[in-house]
Amino acid sequence: MKKLLQATIAVAGIFLFTACTNNNSAPTLASFLGPKDSGVQQAGIKMIPITTPVGTFKVWTKSIGNSDRVKVLLLHGGPALTHEYMECFESFLPAQGYEIIEYDQLGSFYSDQPKDSSLWTIDRFVDEVEQVRVALNLTKDNFYIIGNSWGSMLAMEYAFKYQQHIKGMVIGNMMASIPDYANYNKVLRKEMRPSLVDSLQNYEAKGMYKDPTYTSLVFSEFYTKHLCRLPDWPNSVMRSLQHVNEEIYVMMQGHSEFTVSGRIVNWDRKKDLASIKVPTLTVGAKYDTMDPEHMKWMSTQFPNGQYLYCPNGSHLAMWDDQKVYMDGVINFIKSVDQGKTK
Repeated sequence: MKKLLQATIAVAGIFLFTACTNNNSAPTLASFLGPKDSGVQQAGIKMIPITTPVGTFKVWTKSIGNSDRVKVLLLHGGPALTHEYMECFESFLPAQGYEIIEYDQLGSFYSDQPKDSSLWTIDRFVDEVEQVRVALNLTKDNFYIIGNSWGSMLAMEYAFKYQQHIKGMVIGNMMASIPDYANYNKVLRKEMRPSLVDSLQNYEAKGMYKDPTYTSLVFSEFYTKHLCRLPDWPNSVMRSLQHVNEEIYVMMQGHSEFTVSGRIVNWDRKKDLASIKVPTLTVGAKYDTMDPEHMKWMSTQFPNGQYLYCPNGSHLAMWDDQKVYMDGVINFIKSVDQGKTK
């Protein structure tokens, strides 16, 4: 290491000396040590710099497949989960000749995780997605978005501001109103046995959201019925849950799936859906934490909307009703790519 440092200093001295001569063609230190294309492949991974009001940070992206016609940006949920639980798309979309871009939003595990709380707003995330789009050279001719949960909220907000860049969009498992979502959660909670509801309310009243008994009850009695219904949860899903940035999640969503209390608590865009003109597919599932009838209604509000219902699916219908979900999404992309939508 010492020899390498000495060599670097020596090289720097040489180039600083030559820079002081009258030879305008002399190489500079920056040109010698600056980044070059070595030809080394990095498995499609690209760290993209994101400019924010409090500084520049990097977000993680990974491109899989290669297509000029269809490039799909995946927007994960949370807020502050990771791309990992959306890895199932790798088994389906590239096989159709489509390119997918997995992406960890700022604050998520594979991206930078700054601590400034002013960063965690919907508007700032929308601006981030636009910077990612520009960096990856995604255009109206090829740019599709697939969102899930919070990622679909982000997709809608992005479309309200930047739909001129989008060719097609999938709004998966997300209602257009957090207050309506909260009301639907009350409906699902009433379906639980009264003794369980009493137990949950007792822990919540004391703010004991991390108590092992409470988390165990939520997982066994709610998540396994409404989040993912597979008997064994996929490794991709488990990794994503293990990597969640709880600080951001609580700040924006709140402590519990049952009670939204974070910054998005009053978010409601039902009256604005008609302004999104791009072809849009909404996805609902029978056992979802989100009301499938609401998502069916959403599809009628978009001027160019379609609806996909997953009869065996939950919030992660891309996993527990995979064939219906993936066939529906692929057929939608084909219809948009072939110009067969409205």
